[in-house]
Amino acid sequence: MLLSPGRLAVTYFNFFFRFVGGELNICYNAVDRHVENGRGDQIAIIYDSPVTNTKEKITYKELLEQVSKLADVMVRHGVKKGDRVVIYMPMIPQTVYCMLACARIGAIHSLIFGGFASKELSVRIDHAKPRLIVTASFGVEPKRKVEYISLLEGALARVQRKPHKVLIYKRPNLGHVPLAPGRDLDWEEELAKAQCYKCVSVPSDHPLYILYTSGTTGLPKGKPVGTPDAGAYFRVLAEHEVAAFFTSPTAIRAIRQQDPEAVLGKQYSLKRFRTLFVAGEHCDVDTLEWSKKVFKVPVLDHWWQTESGSAITASCIGLGNSTTPPPGQAGKPVPGYNVMILDENKEPVKAKTLGNIVVKLPLPPGAFSGLWENQETFQKLYFQKFPGYYDTMDAGYMDEDGYLYVLSRADDVINVAGHRISAGAIEECVLFHHAVADCAVVGQEDPLKGHVPFALCVLREGIKTEEKKILKEIVERVRSNIGPVAAFQKGVFVKQLPKTRSGKIPRSALSALVSGKPYKITPTIEDASVFKHIEEVLKKN
Repeated sequence: MLLSPGRLAVTYFNFFFRFVGGELNICYNAVDRHVENGRGDQIAIIYDSPVTNTKEKITYKELLEQVSKLADVMVRHGVKKGDRVVIYMPMIPQTVYCMLACARIGAIHSLIFGGFASKELSVRIDHAKPRLIVTASFGVEPKRKVEYISLLEGALARVQRKPHKVLIYKRPNLGHVPLAPGRDLDWEEELAKAQCYKCVSVPSDHPLYILYTSGTTGLPKGKPVGTPDAGAYFRVLAEHEVAAFFTSPTAIRAIRQQDPEAVLGKQYSLKRFRTLFVAGEHCDVDTLEWSKKVFKVPVLDHWWQTESGSAITASCIGLGNSTTPPPGQAGKPVPGYNVMILDENKEPVKAKTLGNIVVKLPLPPGAFSGLWENQETFQKLYFQKFPGYYDTMDAGYMDEDGYLYVLSRADDVINVAGHRISAGAIEECVLFHHAVADCAVVGQEDPLKGHVPFALCVLREGIKTEEKKILKEIVERVRSNIGPVAAFQKGVFVKQLPKTRSGKIPRSALSALVSGKPYKITPTIEDASVFKHIEEVLKKN
């Protein structure tokens, strides 16, 4: 996590650190034991890429062979337990092989989103100090080919400490890339002469991976979202007989914007489909209800953070949790997490009262262990404000039944004349309007009240209603649901909202923009030109 320009901190994870003196291997648990238990011919991974028109099914036995040989390649080129390996790859099976191979030999992997610009990539390489970098020749996106090697070369020209080797997977039928003599290794050539390498036992508190996050204070984290093909979602569910599916509310809203009546989905039979899980951001009730109607299965929101490594709250079906929880909730605390809501005076609040979401220490096994080579910031950032608790930096409330409602990041709470108003709660109201496909509410500076809510709305396709009329209806709904205290009166309509590759809205930048202040566009933003479009809309209004 880049906390501020020039200050780099990063989360690292280990698992089961409570078992002092215990040893294990994550790769063995994920792969080897299934083969040993007679499930080698069972499908482990289905790779389905509409972009490259590729479909591939990989069994546990095939996975084990690829991973164990790749582990051998790493060891032969000097990677040992505790060394870092940077994985700069597209979303292909080989990326999974790399992660598992690192775990197999006790190396610590750092997965960096393929396509990051050279400057941002170089910062991560300098910080992780990898012995090996694994990359691909190209990435493929709907409208372009991403030249990973040139981006990596640009990054390596900037770094202070070069990696010992670079392992390159050449994507088929996408063009030739030259190898740097003495440094670069060809993936296929290396695997052809590799042996199967056995798992190495590591202590239970051994770091597994380093993950660069985008917190409230800084830069990067991302997985591609883009504009999904509405029909592709239904095709994948039907063709592969998917039982449970995880996606983001942003993706569902994009599908709905393209295909409001889900016409494309009606041609597919979802006979095996049982549950749809949504996460990554707050899921508004309107999107939730639309999903239930279209997919005809329970749609369950859950909440976790990069730092937690797994869900903090969820509807744990296997533990008998309800599949019809109240709308707007993100589940109940998962075993191991003692979630509480505290006010600014560090005191617990009553049910349904907005406050700071914290977790009483200790954190359970599998949560993050620190910030890589920066334990001082780790303590200060996460544990200083609320002693004895992990500060999630999210805001929300709990109801009388223990369901958690995550409304926004703590710094997304807008202070209107001394009243703390959740941006997420206002967005929920706005998104209930039939004409609105997407929305972001941010604080706009106001000389009288300090800040007032300002809405940036994206209309559904084909809406003919006058924008002034829609805004008036939205204002009335917010006034009715939240109250006059929200002081919500302002908003504009834009073609698109800026989002990171992981689907998050850069609220601090938008707040500065609507307040006429300088703003910073982080490198994880998918389409930076959207900011210029919003500037032009604001000038006209």
